[in-house]
Amino acid sequence: MNPLNFFRRTRVDQSVGSSRQAANMTWARSSMSTTFHSTHVFLRRNLWIWPIIAVIVLAGVGYLVRRAIESTMRDNLRSSLQTLLDVEVAMLQTWFQVQESNVQSAANSSEVRQITQVLINPTEASKIQPPGGPQLTAEEAHKRLERHLNPIMSSHRYSGYLLADRKKTILASSSQELVGQEEVPEFDDFLTKAMDGISIVSAPFRSNFQLKSASGRMTTQVPVMFAASPVRDENFQVIGALCLQIRPEEEFTEILQLGRLGNSGETYAFNRSGLMISNSRFDEDLKLLGLVSQDEGGASLLTIQLHDPGGNMVTGFRPKTLRRDMPMTLMVQKALDGTASFDLDGYSDYRGVPVVGAWKWLTGYEIGVATEMDYEEAYLPLTILQRTFQFMFGLLVLSSIAIFIFTIVVSRLQREARKAAVAAKQVGQYELLEKLGQGAMGVVYKGRHAMLRRPTAIKLLDLEKINPGSIARFEREVQITCQLNNPNTIAIYDYGRTPEGVFYYAMEFLDGINLETLVNQAGQQPEARVIHLLLQICGSLYEAHSKGLVHRDIKPANIMLNRRGGLSDVIKVLDFGLVKAIDEKKQAGMTAANSLTGTPLYISPEGINAPALVDARSDIYAVGATAYFLLTGHPPFVSNNLVELLRMHVMDPPVAPSQRLGRPVSPELETAVLACLEKNPANRPQTARDVANLLRKCREHGQWTVDDGDAWWGRFERGQLGGSSGRMARTMADNVADGPIGGGERKQPQ
Repeated sequence: MNPLNFFRRTRVDQSVGSSRQAANMTWARSSMSTTFHSTHVFLRRNLWIWPIIAVIVLAGVGYLVRRAIESTMRDNLRSSLQTLLDVEVAMLQTWFQVQESNVQSAANSSEVRQITQVLINPTEASKIQPPGGPQLTAEEAHKRLERHLNPIMSSHRYSGYLLADRKKTILASSSQELVGQEEVPEFDDFLTKAMDGISIVSAPFRSNFQLKSASGRMTTQVPVMFAASPVRDENFQVIGALCLQIRPEEEFTEILQLGRLGNSGETYAFNRSGLMISNSRFDEDLKLLGLVSQDEGGASLLTIQLHDPGGNMVTGFRPKTLRRDMPMTLMVQKALDGTASFDLDGYSDYRGVPVVGAWKWLTGYEIGVATEMDYEEAYLPLTILQRTFQFMFGLLVLSSIAIFIFTIVVSRLQREARKAAVAAKQVGQYELLEKLGQGAMGVVYKGRHAMLRRPTAIKLLDLEKINPGSIARFEREVQITCQLNNPNTIAIYDYGRTPEGVFYYAMEFLDGINLETLVNQAGQQPEARVIHLLLQICGSLYEAHSKGLVHRDIKPANIMLNRRGGLSDVIKVLDFGLVKAIDEKKQAGMTAANSLTGTPLYISPEGINAPALVDARSDIYAVGATAYFLLTGHPPFVSNNLVELLRMHVMDPPVAPSQRLGRPVSPELETAVLACLEKNPANRPQTARDVANLLRKCREHGQWTVDDGDAWWGRFERGQLGGSSGRMARTMADNVADGPIGGGERKQPQ
């Protein structure tokens, strides 16, 4: 919470409200201007920051570009996987339909129907045998069925057949050992559907009966699948089922192996138990991994369990648990649950390789189809882009480090050069004679011009202790003070920056004391002398105000008392560092318009309530406070608490000087001082010349003579008042060393 809010009136007229609104707008513009200026100067001086900014910008751009590319790539990848999967499923379903059509056509032929009836009921044989011919036996029926089916099996690559009745008893088969067997477990699913009148293609499974393998040998555990269709009688009633045997490693697998993306993509089928029911693209690799038998006929078909090994076996990982104890891959789990149809974030396949994939479960056939691709290959362009950005980041970071080191080295060399320049007692064309004082922001030397030999006070700005804004104010004070010609305003001779980077300005050398020191050492001043000093102050301020400049930090410490040009008690007004150019908005950014500027002991009420609206009348208030200090030895308001002090400036009337002193004071002088201390600027004298006119009406005006001044300075220089010429020089140096930067920073009450 801003403590200054305690001093602002709750009821204000519309004009005051508008003024405060304008002040806030001015403050906002000023703050922004100051921020931009400071940022510009900082970046110009600190070159090492640019690579860091470039790293940050590139990181942001890289992040956004990566997000955009990744989003586009994921969309394209999902589309590619889904499209390939849809094509494969469509081809597979078409192939299923062809197989179903073939077996249905064969099962509906009159020959198959007649033979089925004979095998089911031999008494029906007389109905289908030729008139006068021999009776059809079961053996002859088997032969006729085989002769009838051979052309179909030959043309469509079927490897065998079987015929079953409604009790699922095998009536006939190309494998003689099956004839007569009842309810073979492997045949139960597709025979049940066929008996229900549905033509179906079974999922691949391993036979428990001898079949001719791909190598031509008769053996068990041969991969097989069947296309089954119901056989009907003349009443269209199902009396049995005809099943044609298919080799799954042929057309079934060949169709699935057409679906390959890139060098690592594959499409395969699996059943509900998570067993691969088609051959993998990586059979040779699987043999090397020990997942498939290395025999000549070893294959992944009905061998590979789609379980997650827990690590990438291709790169050397070897699981320590049995495969049957491993969890199913994420793809199989989601396919069986029906919770998703693709995964682009990556999951481990049956080899433990991270992959992306899409899948679909074919409910009618109890088969799942999956299309997968290695994650690394799928996101290879993104990986290349990311590595490119990382390489660029690395270069920029190294550049930042190199430039930072270079900046440190250069800065160290510059400091050494500045120290060498000061040690050589030479700054520009000025010879440094002796150090007079040192403030928070700079050092003041007594020096002289190399050609003119004129004594000069030279202020050196310490770059290690200030910021770019302080340099701007330093330059601005010089530029503003140079516009003023009044003899009571300190004169600036020169300003510059040495090749070593030392900022300096040269001003007239003052061998006096400031008014604060005057009162602290000599006590309350006579009224005639106060009037004499105030008239000079008003002369300096009147010129500044006429040029549209407001000092904003008039106080005893910023007013020097000197002997100049053979005259005693010559005033010099210092420290224009807080000057406000009221006609130049571009200067508004030098001092935050909504912050306190000046010293709290001498600040005006409007300087507290609306700093952006201060004008010449604020300086008038400070002149009155300074006059009060000279007369009484105390500021108008004193408090150990800053908030209370500011409240007193805004709310409390000052105690009359005569009441503070306990003795009479010239009524005209007291009236002039109290008029300057009015809370409302409209009730004060409007110009410094108006103040001077009030002072000239005082009966003590002109009573402080040159002789009085000479006598006082003689006593002072002899040390009878506690002063000395060395102390006078240091007083001037200490005051200037802290201004213009320190001028407004002594805000604790004295």
